[in-house]
Amino acid sequence: MEIQLSTSEIRAILQGCQYTLRLVGSSKDYRKIQSSEYFSTSNGVVLNDAFNILGEVVDAIDEVEQVNQQGESKHGAGN
Repeated sequence: MEIQLSTSEIRAILQGCQYTLRLVGSSKDYRKIQSSEYFSTSNGVVLNDAFNILGEVVDAIDEVEQVNQQGESKHGAGN
């Protein structure tokens, strides 16, 4: 089954995930866990990295949308 999402829905979900990650990252318990000497990930990433990556994906979506809108404006102007 394929889920159909609009661009604005995708953007909203990703931004919601960012918000959730920010909430978790700001919690005292999570900061305690992450600062533990036993906390590690296979590639060294931390929660803030995931937050930043989601931000980059949202920015890339915005860029594609801008390019698409500019392209539609150019095609519309020629008709």
